[in-house]
Amino acid sequence: MTAQPTSPAAQPPDGLGVAALLGRLEELSRPRPDRVLRLRGMLPAVAADAATAGVAPEAHERGSSGNAVAGEAFELLIFRGFSSSTTHPTACNPDQPALPEDALIDAAELLQGPLNPTGAAVLAGPVPVATFLDPEAWI
Repeated sequence: MTAQPTSPAAQPPDGLGVAALLGRLEELSRPRPDRVLRLRGMLPAVAADAATAGVAPEAHERGSSGNAVAGEAFELLIFRGFSSSTTHPTACNPDQPALPEDALIDAAELLQGPLNPTGAAVLAGPVPVATFLDPEAWI
């Protein structure tokens, strides 16, 4: 199954913030050790710079408009209730969201778990991340 990634205007779904969205996806992933959800998108420039420097994004100034602009691509894996970034450092505290609130999630893919280091088996996607808020989508 393939689909076009969602537009940034559609993110996050159902009026959820990024932290709430990740929390719901983590909750859905807990009973599924045979599934990994891969999210891809863009970190805002401020968050991307902060992640690279190891500094909290809140500690950086925003542009004159006050809005973050697209910065670096990210990849986040959700497995058994935990989010882990493969592209950027995250806080050691599992209660801290792995993505900033203004991250743009472009697409999600459901992978066969546990991951095989030589190649991931894609079961579904890329599709809009909202697809995986439905427990039935975790086939």
